[in-house]
Amino acid sequence: MAAIGQVSVRRARPEEHGQLARTLAAAFADDPAWSWLMPFSDREQRQRLFFATELAHQAHRRQVWVAGDGAATAVWAPPGLWRAPPGVAMREAPAMLRVFGRRLPLAFRWLLRAEHKHPREPQHWYLNYLGTEPQSQGQGLGSALLRPMVALCDRDRSGAYLESSSERSRALYERHGFQVVETFEMPGGGPDIHRMWRDPQR
Repeated sequence: MAAIGQVSVRRARPEEHGQLARTLAAAFADDPAWSWLMPFSDREQRQRLFFATELAHQAHRRQVWVAGDGAATAVWAPPGLWRAPPGVAMREAPAMLRVFGRRLPLAFRWLLRAEHKHPREPQHWYLNYLGTEPQSQGQGLGSALLRPMVALCDRDRSGAYLESSSERSRALYERHGFQVVETFEMPGGGPDIHRMWRDPQR
């Protein structure tokens, strides 16, 4: 466990993944991209299932960090492991049908577009998700979660990559050295997504 300022940051334990799925669902409940993909009245409930499924099938290939006793979490893919293997995608398919319903084809188009634009080189860490519960936002939890990983990238001379779907998150990432390399539209006339890259810093 590391104390970042007054915030404790540590790797999450597997038994916490259910709580962290709820944290991410609450964090992204009003996010422009998620609102576009799932314009449903029960969106947050569907998001909980989405994130619980992701963590259940892919946490062993990710680094899951937690701050503020679960009020914020970040999920990072190590270099070379950002794409889910076909077998994982097949196992997740029934849950994803429940999550996206009639919007599943649109979600699949989004995934294909994001994968097409994902950088292949150089070596980099990929930030899958970073979210803070609404009632805990503005307390520095997002920054606290970013610092140990960007420090690791600097130490190992690795890049870092992410997609930002809101101006608030973009501003957070820019404060930690990320820069927008491209802005593109989600499929079907959806909101803009910012592709962001961070070079290792000395």
